[in-house]
Amino acid sequence: MEKVAYKINIIGAGVSGLIAAQVLENEGYSATIYEATDRAGGRVKTDLFNGYQLDHGFQVLLDAYPMAKKYLDFKALHLQKFLPGAVIFKNGDQNTLGDPLRAVSLLFPTLFANIGNFSDKLKILKLDRELKGMSLEQLFASEEKSTLEFLKEKGFSDDIITSFFKPFFSGIFLEPHLGTSSRMFQFIYKMFGEGLAVLPKAGIGAIAEQLVSKLKNTNINYSSSVLQVLEGKLILKDGRELQSDFTLIATDPSNLVPNITERSTHWKSCHTFYFTTPKRNIKRPLIGLVADQNAIINNIFFHTSLDSEKRGEDELLSVTVVKEHRLNETELTKRVMEELRTLCGIHETTFLKSYHIKEALPQLSNLPYTVTPEQLRWSPTIYVAGDQQLYGSLNAAMITGEIAAKAILKEINAKYL
Repeated sequence: MEKVAYKINIIGAGVSGLIAAQVLENEGYSATIYEATDRAGGRVKTDLFNGYQLDHGFQVLLDAYPMAKKYLDFKALHLQKFLPGAVIFKNGDQNTLGDPLRAVSLLFPTLFANIGNFSDKLKILKLDRELKGMSLEQLFASEEKSTLEFLKEKGFSDDIITSFFKPFFSGIFLEPHLGTSSRMFQFIYKMFGEGLAVLPKAGIGAIAEQLVSKLKNTNINYSSSVLQVLEGKLILKDGRELQSDFTLIATDPSNLVPNITERSTHWKSCHTFYFTTPKRNIKRPLIGLVADQNAIINNIFFHTSLDSEKRGEDELLSVTVVKEHRLNETELTKRVMEELRTLCGIHETTFLKSYHIKEALPQLSNLPYTVTPEQLRWSPTIYVAGDQQLYGSLNAAMITGEIAAKAILKEINAKYL
């Protein structure tokens, strides 16, 4: 039987929307994507600025993500590997803490690091083994508490929590107090334990570019903002009304669908600053963590410790700020540069560009690993997707995009019966 040409519209060309479009194409259907900006990717974008690759915020891909393995061609992305560890700046010292089981070169620096105690380091390995023995479904079904409560219950010392866990996971959760769900902590910890943090050679935006390149029958309309989603139609900001048999909102739906304020998303934000410097004081691809609790800086990374497709003449340094503050852009930049000098020993920096990412990660609780199609269906023809429907990660964005698209396909197939 010849398939009916349904008008399927997707709002948002982020990772969720692109995955949904791929699932639809795989079953012989094509969608039209309306994207408000000038390119795909959502929060997963890379700019080329003065010869340097600048990601929209310091981001990494965890190659153990199940959905990333399913939908991405890792080889084509030319993934560059971080070492499994971090350099910690504390009290004027620089210590290295890492996983010696996966990187032998980190064995002695970790054993002799003046961070935590020997018992803490054994507990880190024990937690790694414990989480490797749990399925993701079991992990997300565990009792939920704050990450800080979880770590204290596991017996970690205040020193290792303050010096390592807080700065490391604050950079991932984009909040400085480890108030994020323990389920999210265990998930990320498990993914780090089963794989590596990696970055495409062309920057994080290469992930979105690859997903776009796989679409053969999907039409993406860039710089096309949707004003409202109603049953059976879309209203664009330019006033046009478009028929829609099925609509998938692969972005925050709060301002698109009437009367859904009770389900609106609260977002966590961050600032990322890029600087050039003549030399780097972290030679290997390790994240730098600032363990001073009064510091505004959370973490730093020398992007030129990894191979990249484009690079300028100097070293490229990113600095991430997650703490709340009342500083304007000029004051914040000055404070960051001062802390780079006094806390990290980085004295020669030239400001390149900064990003204030206001909607960097959704703030969520009661986290499940996955959702049912019914949970993503808001009306007979309107569906939603995006990591804000689950938990903030690329893996969740892909899960919801896939499930929402399959729900639409199920509805279409039911019409043939």
